Amino acid sequence: MRTAVLRTKIFFFALFGGLSWISTAPAMAQMNIEIAGVGQSQLPVAIMRFAGETQLPMRPTDVIRSNIARSGALRNTEAGNGELAWDINPDYGSWNSRGAAALAVGSVTKMSDGRFEIRYRLFDIRKQESLGGLVIAAGPDDLRMAAHRISDDIIQKLLGERGIFSTRLSYVIRAGNNYRLVISDSDGENPRPALASKEPIISPVWSPDGKKVAYVSFESRKPVIYVHELATGRRVILSNQKGNNSAPAWSPDGRRLAIALSIDGNTQVYRVNADGSGLKRLTRGSSIDTEPQWSPDGKHIYFTSDRGGNPQIYRMSTEGEAEGGAQRVTFKHGFVTSPRLSPDGKNLVYVARTGGAFKLQIQELSSGEVTQLSDGPRDETPTFAANGRFVLFATRSGGKPVLAAVSVDGKNRQILSLPGADIREPAWGPFMD
Repeated sequence: MRTAVLRTKIFFFALFGGLSWISTAPAMAQMNIEIAGVGQSQLPVAIMRFAGETQLPMRPTDVIRSNIARSGALRNTEAGNGELAWDINPDYGSWNSRGAAALAVGSVTKMSDGRFEIRYRLFDIRKQESLGGLVIAAGPDDLRMAAHRISDDIIQKLLGERGIFSTRLSYVIRAGNNYRLVISDSDGENPRPALASKEPIISPVWSPDGKKVAYVSFESRKPVIYVHELATGRRVILSNQKGNNSAPAWSPDGRRLAIALSIDGNTQVYRVNADGSGLKRLTRGSSIDTEPQWSPDGKHIYFTSDRGGNPQIYRMSTEGEAEGGAQRVTFKHGFVTSPRLSPDGKNLVYVARTGGAFKLQIQELSSGEVTQLSDGPRDETPTFAANGRFVLFATRSGGKPVLAAVSVDGKNRQILSLPGADIREPAWGPFMD
């Protein structure tokens, strides 16, 4: 049964070892991040040490500087420990001569209730004006998130778009015969185990409100889809039908999920309400139809099917292919898997077999133009960042399983690895309002 559902999750996985877990020693070490390919057009920003932050268990500016380096659009011009308080009146000419286009400063004060008040301000050096800032009260456990919020504010003020540093990731780690579903910050740090099991955990996917994760677990010795409430740890069974239950995907409004079931033999796409009721079959035929994904407007479901001989991506109405049929979407490659839609619905990423390897591709849906985003060799399970600017996926680097992130223009690449750990099945969480 386990072999069958792993084939259902991506029925061709066996061809490139998508779930060939490697036994390793337990590890929750610090995430290593390697950044490559950033260009010279990055906006230079001076992130100064916040006055008083040495009293904290961790320095917020360490996180902010790291976030700026990962952004691909900004770069930090300060590497020292010089402090500047939030209420300064900067010498704009001096900072301009030092090559900074913007300046971030801040202060930290301990409050009577044991929390810390973090004040930060951002200055536009070229326009010689203050861009405002934030005041955040944070306990010792919330300092990293406070730093992520400040990083997001810097992105918003300088680039005019919403930052993704406050979003979260989920991924699965195998250590020996133990599997852990982990929730972390967007940089892979601050990991919190959500589920531990002696059996595989696959296909985690975030609900649109970021409060729940659906996934497939083998803990009952068969594949069952669960919905897991992160704040409480409460879990409910979404689907435990005969055969394989796999590939959950939330609708944009969070009220329904598309799933893949093999109730009648070959795997087909179904729709189900978030409480497990209202099961409806959407595809019918002798092919294997799996990996459903909702379009952001909620009108279509994209899925993988071998109905043409080799797996390709198709699109149908959310009411099923009986309503207008299913239209093939991918044509450039002969073997295509793992569809994911960008948050704005303009781009589709998928994994294609090319040159003997499995490589991440991005397709502009309006034109059909396809661009390769990675060099493989075994890319799996892509997932878009909430702003659509980056794609996170599982791959191998130096023969070891890692997570990789790439900007949609292919110019910024990052490798996230845990020393000694087998890390797979990434999912990037939504914005948290």
